[in-house]
Amino acid sequence: MIELIEIEKRFGEAVILRDINLRMEEGSVTALVGPSGGGKSTLLRCINLLEIPSDGTLKLGGESFAFAGGQRPSWGAIQRIRRQTGMVFQNFQLFPHRSAIDNVMEGLVTVLKWPKEKARQRAMELLTKVGMAHKADAWPATLSGGQQQRVAIARALAPSPRVLLCDEPTSALDPELAAEVVDVLAKLAAEGTTMVIATHDLRLASKIANRVVFLEAGVVVEAGTAREIFDNPAQERTKRFVATVTAAQSREGEASKSNASAE
Repeated sequence: MIELIEIEKRFGEAVILRDINLRMEEGSVTALVGPSGGGKSTLLRCINLLEIPSDGTLKLGGESFAFAGGQRPSWGAIQRIRRQTGMVFQNFQLFPHRSAIDNVMEGLVTVLKWPKEKARQRAMELLTKVGMAHKADAWPATLSGGQQQRVAIARALAPSPRVLLCDEPTSALDPELAAEVVDVLAKLAAEGTTMVIATHDLRLASKIANRVVFLEAGVVVEAGTAREIFDNPAQERTKRFVATVTAAQSREGEASKSNASAE
């Protein structure tokens, strides 16, 4: 379970997040949507303390931290939070000089001090789960963007985190490759993996999210089920955003089909 209570994040005089109050139950999938600069990625990074909130309270599992006056939690406290989270980044961030399986093993061996054989077995289980066992020995440069992101998901899952945090996991991919990643995340959601996903991809959010949170200018404008937000939003701003993004993604999909036909 994740709970954010009156969370604020400031950079100098700029307020990036203001009065965020959210509760995310274990086994749920929450999608953070909204325009660029709305605070989605910052909110995601506040959950695992890649960004330290300026004010408010964060609860994750059995840990609880209050932030005020610029005080930072101890390094040990930060590590206790991060050990409960796995992070999937927009640009994959795989080690280019290590194979797919070595990327998945790295944290297990280096951070958790697992024996290499145990780590290799765990890595192969996860590569199989994301459909990448046949590329275990491949270098990242030889993989497509969708394949790299699936390896990155396996790496994030390796230490069995309490929650998987995904920052725009499909935005660097064309629609066909993005579909591969959506399918993997949908499988994880069906298995009960707790996820929080910052995304512009409403197709991803509508397919796998139990709850959708629309943010703009660092404020929660509206929150509800995927059907409520996408089919019948209460706020006019949410309606405009959903209509604009849906139309843009429809055009992208048609363009992708046309390009595929031409090839």
